[in-house]
Amino acid sequence: MPRSKNSVASKARRKKILKMAKGYFGSRKNVFTVAKNSVEKALCYAYIGRKLRKRNFRSLWIQRINAGVRQHGMSYSEFMGKLHKSGIELNRKVLADLAMNHTSAFNAVVEKLK
Repeated sequence: MPRSKNSVASKARRKKILKMAKGYFGSRKNVFTVAKNSVEKALCYAYIGRKLRKRNFRSLWIQRINAGVRQHGMSYSEFMGKLHKSGIELNRKVLADLAMNHTSAFNAVVEKLK
């Protein structure tokens, strides 16, 4: 009995990889073996990027809170220490948004801590 190669599944697998490689430069977009390597590496970068995004946003929030707090003559660490002691449970994302877009509300939080 002859060996079954299942070309339908093979073609679908290659087509999927080449579709993911759309927009790549040179032979990365149309030569399967090259495209496969490029797509695998891109997926690794995408995975790492999802982790890095969380770090980057946290550091951005900290910078924004620090800038808002410095106007009141306080440091970021001092502010966060007083915030936790007072029992105000606002996370950094919310505090950064208040500091940037709702300064009056942020000022009220800072004044309550002073």
